[in-house]
Amino acid sequence: MSDRRPTAVRPGQERFVAPLEETPLAAVDAVDEQAPPTSQWADAWRQLRRRPLFIVPSLIILLLVVVSLFPSWFTSVDPRFADLSRSLEGPADGHPLGFTQQGTDVYARLVFGARASVSVGIVATLLVVLVGGTVGALAGFFGGWLDAVLSRLADVFFAIPLLLGGIILMQMLDTRNSLTVALTLSVFGWPQVARIMRGSVLQVKTQEYVTAAKSLGLSRAKTLVRHVVPNALGPVIVVATISLGTFIAAEATLSFLSIGLPPNIVSWGGDISRAQATLRTDPWVLLWPAMGLSLTVLSFLMLGDALRDALDPKGRTR
Repeated sequence: MSDRRPTAVRPGQERFVAPLEETPLAAVDAVDEQAPPTSQWADAWRQLRRRPLFIVPSLIILLLVVVSLFPSWFTSVDPRFADLSRSLEGPADGHPLGFTQQGTDVYARLVFGARASVSVGIVATLLVVLVGGTVGALAGFFGGWLDAVLSRLADVFFAIPLLLGGIILMQMLDTRNSLTVALTLSVFGWPQVARIMRGSVLQVKTQEYVTAAKSLGLSRAKTLVRHVVPNALGPVIVVATISLGTFIAAEATLSFLSIGLPPNIVSWGGDISRAQATLRTDPWVLLWPAMGLSLTVLSFLMLGDALRDALDPKGRTR
């Protein structure tokens, strides 16, 4: 029987119309059938590229990376060259931010200081993700006695505060450079990533595609590498991005306490420490490295928040 129904137009005339809901529903179904499926990363990128919370910190971080790699593009002044006759002198031609108490150029030290802070943060983050991610993936996937041993080991290091452990370990080292600071921070920073990775692997390994891979004869090691780890990296990337900003702040704190990078390496933390002596009379000497450090840490924190919102399946809108 036809679904058409008579609709009165005027007395003596009738016409038949289709129900209004048939055509829109059919069109929607056709669109859904033609739309290709998207992965978690593609869905996240589609949201991130329209969010100012992601675009603005990404541009700032990109600028910091370029400045760290090619500081000579932004200044030709030697940041270590000191002219005591220009101590605490204000902005001048070729020196837009003035001079420190030692007569060094503030702008040049601001530019070259980004290299030390960013390099320590990146190296420490890579080591933390490598060690913590591996430990967490093995503990979560294989379980049993291996999970118990690795989890208790992570608890031991997790109980030691990052900054306190860094202060103690750096005082025991004879050599202090960017690599030793990054290694020190990674020693006490990997347990957090290990915990996040373990929880993510425990959730992913129960999915149907992992069970299908095992049923097809794929070994447990290959299943872990090919299917479990790639799909469990989302939370780890978020934590690593936020941790990068934390490591930069920790390096600046260690340098501020004169137990981080040595004075011959230009760093924001060291400049902030030396600028304390002129804080009352010339606060702008401390202002610029402090602003550079704050903007860098804030950018990584904002980027981590944006990634968390995009990679969280419960927070994504479809």
